[in-house]
This record gives sequence, C-alpha cells and structure tokens, in this order.
Amino acid sequence: MSPLYARHKRTTLAIATAVAAGALVSAGLATTASAAQTPAAAKPLAAAPSALSAAAHTSLIERAQTDAPQTARQIGLGAKEKLVVKDVVKDVDGTVHTRYERTYAGLPVLGGDLVVHTAKSGRTEGVTKANKATIKVASLTPRLTPAKAEKQAVSAAKSLGSAKSTADGARKVIWAGSGTPVLAYETVVGGLQDDGTPNQLHVITDAATGKKLFEYQGIENATGTGKTLYSGSVSLTTTQSGSSYQLTDATRGGHSTYNLKHRTGGKGTLFTDADNIWGTGTASSSSTDQTAAADAAYGAQETWDFYKSTFGRSGIKNNGVGAYSRVHYGNQYVNAFWDDSCFCMTYGDGSGNNHPLTALDVAGHEMSHGVTSNTAGLNYSGESGGLNEATSDIFGTGVEFFANNASDKGDYLIGEKIDINGDGTPLRYMDKPSKDGGSADYWSSSVGNLDVHYSSGVANHFFYLLSEGSGAKTINGVSYNSPTYNGSAVTGIGRDKALQIWYKALTTYFTSTTNYKSARTGTLSAASALYGSSSAEYKAVAAAWSAVNVN
Repeated sequence: MSPLYARHKRTTLAIATAVAAGALVSAGLATTASAAQTPAAAKPLAAAPSALSAAAHTSLIERAQTDAPQTARQIGLGAKEKLVVKDVVKDVDGTVHTRYERTYAGLPVLGGDLVVHTAKSGRTEGVTKANKATIKVASLTPRLTPAKAEKQAVSAAKSLGSAKSTADGARKVIWAGSGTPVLAYETVVGGLQDDGTPNQLHVITDAATGKKLFEYQGIENATGTGKTLYSGSVSLTTTQSGSSYQLTDATRGGHSTYNLKHRTGGKGTLFTDADNIWGTGTASSSSTDQTAAADAAYGAQETWDFYKSTFGRSGIKNNGVGAYSRVHYGNQYVNAFWDDSCFCMTYGDGSGNNHPLTALDVAGHEMSHGVTSNTAGLNYSGESGGLNEATSDIFGTGVEFFANNASDKGDYLIGEKIDINGDGTPLRYMDKPSKDGGSADYWSSSVGNLDVHYSSGVANHFFYLLSEGSGAKTINGVSYNSPTYNGSAVTGIGRDKALQIWYKALTTYFTSTTNYKSARTGTLSAASALYGSSSAEYKAVAAAWSAVNVN
C-alpha cells in the first residue's frame, strides 16, 4: 500500500483518484464517457503488444506452463528450480514475452522472476532476470524459528505506526531480491497503519542469521466520480436490475462501485439508484453521497479505456476482468489505495468527509499499481519502489490526457484537483519534481534512500523530458520549464510514443528488482524493439536519461 501524499508521521506522498460521473445511462447499453475522445487508430508497431482475447491470453499462459520444464532447461536453470508462468505478452510481429516466477526445492524465490523473449520461429532471443545469480542454497533447514521472524516483523510494523500485535504468518522462501540468494522467512503483518490505511507489511528475514533483509508495503495507496465533483457531467455505463440501476459496468469487466459508509472493512454495499443519475456535482459528508461514487466509476471507466485503446490491454490483469471500487472509507481518511489482495481501489473522503480523493489522475494512478503488480512486480522499496510510483504517475497522467475532459484537462501535474496541500498546489510536478519540496529531479547514489514518492521524481522527470523536451513551454494552459542535469537541450518525441516505450519496458523488460540503471537499459531495449536502435526515439530515450543523470 502506498500513500500518495506526504504526512508528518510517515514521509510518504499520496495521490487521489477522482472520477467524474453524471449523465443518464441506460442499463445494458455500452456508453462511452461523453468527455472522452478516442483517437483514430494508427497502424500498430511490429513490437507493440497484440490485443488478445481473454481466451487467447489464457491459452498462451497454459501452453507456456506446459512447456515450463523444457524452458527451464533451455535457459540453464538447475534441477531444483521450476518456472511458474505469471503472464504472457505477444507482439504484433509474433514475438512472445513470457514472465515467470521461480521456485527452488518447492519454495518461492522472491526476486527470482524473469522474462523469456521468444521469436515467432520459437527461437529464444534472450532472458531478462531480476537476479542473475545462480540459485543454490546449502541448507533448507532454518536456524531461526518462525516465531522469531514474526516478532521481528511486528516490531518493524509498529515502528511504522501499526498497532497490530501479531503477524499474519511466516513462510519459508528463497530471498534473491539482492545479492546471493539465501533461505529466508517472509512474514506479513496486517492491521492498520498510522493514518487508518490497511497494513500489509512484508518483512523478509534471513532464516540463518535473523537479519532483516527487506521490507515493503503490499498495499499501494493514493487519494481519490454522473455529476462528478472533478470532471463535470459524464456518461457512465450502468446495469439495470428491475426498476433500479446498479453502478456496475458490464462492458468493462464488471467493475462495480461500493459504499463502505465510513467503515474500514468489508466490501461495502453496491450503489443503486432509481433514475440512473449519480451524484450532484458537489461533495457531501453524508455516507450515502453518490458524487464520490460517480467519480470513482468514471475513473475506472477511463482507465480501462486508456489501457485498452493505447496498449490493447484488457483490464488490470489483461484477462478481461474488472476490479471494483470502494468509496467513503473510514472517517476523514485523507488518502486512497490499491490493494492487490482484494483486487480493488479504495477512496477516503478527506478532511471533513467532504473532500473525496477521487480525481481522474488518481484513479489512473491507483489502478496502474495493479498493472505494475501483475507485470513487473516492482518491489515497493528503494529505487524499484520509486519506479513503481513513477509508473503510476506516468500512466495516471496518460489517463488524464486520454479522457480529454474539459473540466480536468491533461497536464503533467499529479493530484492538482484534490488540493491536499490546502493551497491549490499539486502533489507532484513532472517537469521539475523538486518543486514539491521533497522529490528528486536527478539520480544520485542516495535516491534509493528517499521515500518512494520522492525517488519517483527521477523517472517522472525522465518521462516529461522524453515526451515534451526541456525548457519553457505551455501545454493546455499550464506553464512548464524543465531543466536538465547536464545542461543539455532535450527534444521530446511526444507523449504517445513515450507511453508506448514505458509500457513495453514495464511489461517485457522490467523485473521486481529493476533500478534506475536497469530501467535505462529496459527502456532503450523497448525503444529499439519498437522503433529501431538507430531511431530518433532510441536516441531521445538515451538523451532523456542522461538529462536526469542516469547513464
């Protein structure tokens, strides 16, 4: 879970997701948000992902799993290692990228994920590994007891504000997230964090020495839509049930929006309405308020359409199944979050319970955490955690531009509508991240020590420079002036191409342990595959990384 804004008790940055909803929508009819304009389809690039049906995608996964033992031998894995298919991406030209998790002697290998790249002919073209070290552990008998590992994990959670006194269990794993692989315990501590956000702290402990090797939050937060608060009056796809309507979108994987009525647990109650007009366009502290629900439904709708139209991706898991959203979480909860365990988004109502965190870029941000979780699985700590957060900012920005909503025009500002700072300023700036007072403009050896919402600045700045270039300019009425570390002048290649490069890198070249140096390698590989190694796009990627001091 990752909060989207900075708090005093935890130096994290959270982002809201707002969704505007408001027009009448007949049940059973697939309606597209009236504010969204879908661009004319262009001829797909040879290395762009193919749009696969759910059945075709499932078939590829099943075939890859059947062939997994042979694949393991072909890429040189040991006798104790097995591959478990996580996802398969097929390019237009027939190239297949199969993402695997790994086991060793039956134990999960954390940080052992890899991607095998196979040509249409069936020839293996390369393997991208999270850890290149050989998986070989001398003993699978731990010296440390599970109880001690759990005690250490609870202590770590308490230091972050959790009141939970017991862990939710410890399991033996092989830790390969960094350095030499070792036998370890993964312990998960639940409960609540200091601000009421659900807690899902994963602590990795060396099973021989008791040393804490790694920790990360499994909950990824932010803050976060008929007649919406942020996006004006929009069209929503709903479902008719008898004489009433349900806020369920059957055309987008069955996404539904639920009311928690200020509780912090459970799924909540599905929103229903008699006239199919949702919300009033204004916020209310009432737990029955529909405006926040309209924003959330609209955000989910636009995010689904963005991924489908831009990348051919059908839902967060690319399997045609929609997530669900919960609004009115907790009491004056100033945040929103994605939780992969429930496959759902959750939004607080903010200060006074009448400032819901349901802006459009927040919705895109939150659901993109789910995409990251189900593709590269970037560890939510250190540089990989910064890349995880930046990925959500990048695609959240993509959703906002895609929606083309007159009430919330596309920009390179994050969370500008929700005003968490109370002074009208956004949470983050992509053109010059340091304007928020904490984010990094450029890479340095200490970037990985920052909170992930601040270390994300390096990748956000890279993406802005790759899209728009350096220097002063005005886009949709917003003024930007992006500097460079080396004083170079960077020429952008346009946001559409930059998005394609980042998505391909995320889904086919990034792994759980990708840092900024390997992100540079991954995006260059993506640019080469999409546009060629001698293309202007490839050169622009290299130039933009150099401009943020990643070489």
